[in-house]
Amino acid sequence: MIHKCRALPLGYDFWIPIPLDTNNITSLSPFLVPQDHLGSPGIFYAMSAFMFFLFVTGTAINTVTIACTAQYKKLRSHLNYILVNLAVANLLVSSVGSFTCFYCFAFRYMILGPLGCKIEGFTATLGGMVSLWSLAVVAFERWLVVCKPLGNFAFKPQHAIACCAITWVFASIAAVPPLVGWSRYIPEGMQCSCGPDWYTTNNKFNNESYVIFLFCFCFAVPFFTIVFCYSQLLLMLKSAAKAQAESASTQKAEREVTRMVVVMVLGFLVCWMPYASFALWVVNNRGQPFDLRLATIPSCLSKASTVYNPVIYILLNKQFRSCIRKMLGMSGGDDEDSSTSQSVTEVSKVGPA
Repeated sequence: MIHKCRALPLGYDFWIPIPLDTNNITSLSPFLVPQDHLGSPGIFYAMSAFMFFLFVTGTAINTVTIACTAQYKKLRSHLNYILVNLAVANLLVSSVGSFTCFYCFAFRYMILGPLGCKIEGFTATLGGMVSLWSLAVVAFERWLVVCKPLGNFAFKPQHAIACCAITWVFASIAAVPPLVGWSRYIPEGMQCSCGPDWYTTNNKFNNESYVIFLFCFCFAVPFFTIVFCYSQLLLMLKSAAKAQAESASTQKAEREVTRMVVVMVLGFLVCWMPYASFALWVVNNRGQPFDLRLATIPSCLSKASTVYNPVIYILLNKQFRSCIRKMLGMSGGDDEDSSTSQSVTEVSKVGPA
């Protein structure tokens, strides 16, 4: 679909990386006209329907999570504070980012203009970074509680609140620079959603250094934090299970926590690996052809995390699930097997020999 990129003057708030059959670039601005030259209307409408699904489902799940925690005091543990922080970040992305994309894909261009583009890009980046760092904090909290590297240190609610505040600080460090000149927010992919400028180079925005910063600080550091913490948890659990080979509950906990860790790491990678890989590829392969439809996938996967992250971290939590069902007027109890959260709690009570 594309192929050789054309540079645009820096005065433009967009960059369309395909050959255009016009000398009047503004006439095809993603802020002014439908981008039918990038794909068939059916693709835009399908994306609009998908974004509507993410908006409705993500907003509903995360709103219920927050409301449930506010209603039931027993949910206000230090781990659940972090999960609620994750829900708040997801709610920001689904209610602003997914809704904006749904609306713009329906019109087939960024109908909200440059200001709307900046707002959508900023909120999606901010919420996405908070979500990403919250996943790292969950892993760090589990490592502290289960593996006890600090001895008898007790991870209390005030520590969880401080960690949640840090996630917003780190997210702001990533999301604010494009608003003040280090990179910029422009339409991406099919030009109906916005994000940092991965595409242009050798200009005043210093996009290359910003992309490298994002990859190192906002992907590599959280990813290795998650891998380290969960690998330590698994090693301790295997040691405990080996020492108590006759204990059915310990063996069950090992299986459940192993499954939980695999799902959590895969969820993280599905959400953020495409974005990180695509951004690095574009930076290191300037002028190489790529399909704009494929360039839209990373943004879709990151927004989809507003739905599957709550499923992994919250709806699979037996305590959360029971309270949500009670709040919604369903059966008050949940007698299913232990959830992943309870399995981790049980592991923390099982010490190695």
